[in-house]
Amino acid sequence: MIARRADSCGSIACAAVTGAGAGPAMTQSGLLPRWNSPMDALFTAAFHRSPIPQYLLAPTDGLEIIAVNDAFLKAVSRRREDVLGLPLFEAFGEDPGDTGDTGVGPLARSIAVAIATGAPHVIPAQRYPIRMTKDGMTWFEDMYWSATNTPLFDSTGKLICISHTTIDVTAEVLAQRALRGAREEAVRSARSAEANRAYLASVLRSAPVGIMMLDGQGRLLHANPANDALFGTAIPCNDGVLDFAAWNGWTSSPGGEGVKLRPQDWPLYRALAGEAVDKCLLEIESFDAGRPRRTVLVSAAPIVDGAGKPAGATAVSMDIADRVEAEKALIVADRRKDEFLAMLAHELRNPLAPISAAAALLSMGRRDEKQVELTLAVIHRQVAHMSGLIDELLDVARVTRGLITLAQAPLDMKRVVAQATEQARPALEARGHLLHVHQPPTAATVLGDEKRLVQVVANLLSNAAKFTPEGGTIEVELAIDARHVRTTVSDNGIGLPPDMIDSVFGMFVQGARSPDRKQGGLGIGLALVRSLVALHGGTVQAESAGPGQGARFVVCLPLADSPHDAAPARDWEPAPSATSLRVLAVDDNEDALAMVEMLLSSLGHRVVSLSSSRHAVACAVQLQPDVCLLDIGLPDIDGLALARQLRSEPRTRATRLIALSSYGQASDRAAAIAAGFDLYFVKPVDVGRLVAALAEVTPRRLS
Repeated sequence: MIARRADSCGSIACAAVTGAGAGPAMTQSGLLPRWNSPMDALFTAAFHRSPIPQYLLAPTDGLEIIAVNDAFLKAVSRRREDVLGLPLFEAFGEDPGDTGDTGVGPLARSIAVAIATGAPHVIPAQRYPIRMTKDGMTWFEDMYWSATNTPLFDSTGKLICISHTTIDVTAEVLAQRALRGAREEAVRSARSAEANRAYLASVLRSAPVGIMMLDGQGRLLHANPANDALFGTAIPCNDGVLDFAAWNGWTSSPGGEGVKLRPQDWPLYRALAGEAVDKCLLEIESFDAGRPRRTVLVSAAPIVDGAGKPAGATAVSMDIADRVEAEKALIVADRRKDEFLAMLAHELRNPLAPISAAAALLSMGRRDEKQVELTLAVIHRQVAHMSGLIDELLDVARVTRGLITLAQAPLDMKRVVAQATEQARPALEARGHLLHVHQPPTAATVLGDEKRLVQVVANLLSNAAKFTPEGGTIEVELAIDARHVRTTVSDNGIGLPPDMIDSVFGMFVQGARSPDRKQGGLGIGLALVRSLVALHGGTVQAESAGPGQGARFVVCLPLADSPHDAAPARDWEPAPSATSLRVLAVDDNEDALAMVEMLLSSLGHRVVSLSSSRHAVACAVQLQPDVCLLDIGLPDIDGLALARQLRSEPRTRATRLIALSSYGQASDRAAAIAAGFDLYFVKPVDVGRLVAALAEVTPRRLS
């Protein structure tokens, strides 16, 4: 190291910098001075031919470059005459367009430290872009240097220059950076792969379908929990390879049900051979304890590597037992629907036959009063029967659509039972049944709709009457406990098989019927019972010891808090009035219109009938009737529009408007009232109620 030592290099360099002294003359090329001693020549040769880039700086504020060797000039692609005599940071300044170029600051501080301390100062590897010029183009090229700044002194200790040696470590820095980037990328890739593996494992664990994966040799790589639940955890393998010969399975696809699978028939085996298998319906035997059977839908596919060569296989299995059962239930429901339609046709034809025969009999000329009376009784009974069937259908529709509103009030179930037994009495007496009723001495009060609860008990009694052989015994028992009122209807009839106990309350469900179908009915009565009881917050259940052992139906309703508030029974039937009324009847069904006209005329009313609504308003204005009986479904002007027109006319505004309609929904009734009708009757009209309604009308004075 050359430091604080007086020699020819030091003195000549100092003279060259300061311009003082009697040293040798400078060379024409501006290099170091030409030396007079062999040592001087040796130093010059060593400086310029050194492979380590180096330059010397004057100890001035500008740090002018006073010498630079060939290795440094080659590293920065400069000529010696371009840099000698220039201040250091003018020759090698920062890139003004590169905010990250901060090489000048560390270099200036290192030189200052070396001068201040008089000792060499090392700069760690740092980025120092160098301006390059070639073919008239200038740019800054990224370079990384590791440098040492060394102060040089003469024999008196005076600083004569600063030696800057540098090593170009650009290649090493870029290599380390690339290595570091590669390592970071490898870490990121490894973390990403681990995250993907964890994600895939989570998906496989939580997948609701069974997933099984094999390698190319048929070894089991993975089976998720859903697959274990289907096939069991003890899947047989030989040295890790699946042993399909130990598997038991059968095809369930249409046309091939029950055929046992051979080892080569299994979808996963076929996928290993390169075949894709889609939606194979199978019945499998699990390897769990007890070896239960399950119905599964299996799809399998081969796994190929990046070169497209087979690398394994995967299979996806889904337990579809619930779907199969649902499809079977749909088939059963569809069959019951067809049976219901057949029953409906039968039940509606039954009353039509006697009605048709009665009409034919009445049309004959020779008939006595007794025949007419019996014939009319037949017609009344059969019309009532048909009305009951239709009402039952409409009730089921209303309940299932949530359109029934209960008129609830505290009431005594003893009165409900009394009314229900009265309704069912004709059916019980027709088959010679003996009825026993057991009731508690105190009131059995519930909060309910009296009409609907009577309908519930009457349906149960009618059901018991149908399915109990003639001369049977039917019992009704009313019991009260701390929180409920229980109504039990039991019989000693044909009973229920075990498989019908749970389904007997379903729609269109009926027990075994004889070919003559003497029992009758549509099979919806018990469904209606269950729905109405549920609307009251209660339950109903069926019990039977089996076929031929009779049946029991138990309705359980909440006990009301105020047993003394039960509504009294109301038996109200208005008496017909003898007052003669002017009546306008409009109906496009001419038969129905003729019957209404004859009925009302027989009661002493003056009736004008129209089969078309086109002239109804004009006729009403002229007639000024006391009552208008209007069909709703009229072809020209419907009954609702006709009512609104009548209400808008001054001469018919006060007329009593009564609707006759085949539509029985609550919304239909509400629409009629909104249009101006006073009363709404659903066909077939209850004659007694119609007569009572007319009896309440006061004849108008003609204007």
